[in-house]
Amino acid sequence: MAAFDTTRTTYGSTGLFGRIGDLAASAAGAFAAWNDARATRNVLSGLTDRELADIGLCRGDIDTVAAGKPVF
Repeated sequence: MAAFDTTRTTYGSTGLFGRIGDLAASAAGAFAAWNDARATRNVLSGLTDRELADIGLCRGDIDTVAAGKPVF
């Protein structure tokens, strides 16, 4: 499984169009985060219990990993 990390930066924007752009960027970022979690959840769910155990996970860990939280 590969991890893909993106960093989205915004520059100081002012005025109505800047705020609309900020809103669009925020919505796009939220969609990207949701889609990344969805894709991760789908891939991990497709693995067998043996494959999950090989990478140190169990089925109950899938949602935690998809949310980007560490599994102890």
